[in-house]
Amino acid sequence: MLRIRLSMGGVRKRPIYKIVIADGRYPRDGKFIEKIGSYNPLLPKDKKERIKIEAERVKYWMSKGAQPTLRVSRLLGELQIMPMPSPGRSKSFLSFTLIIFY
Repeated sequence: MLRIRLSMGGVRKRPIYKIVIADGRYPRDGKFIEKIGSYNPLLPKDKKERIKIEAERVKYWMSKGAQPTLRVSRLLGELQIMPMPSPGRSKSFLSFTLIIFY
């Protein structure tokens, strides 16, 4: 399954992330299909350079079946490319919790 996710770069205590299209089986910082943007969490939220993304490519890959991770979907929601996900824990965490306590 194709995923739209963050790939970490930078140096210690100064992270910078690439927003990439990758197969879900690949490691986080491993092989990817296409780089579609970048995210610098150290910049203030009002700076334009904090999140750079190619919206057309995101829409193209989502039409091909790529699914964004929770963090990337929040970033896309900030840019109003897609609706902001509901606040709270992710679905996978809740299903994992239900399995443990069942």
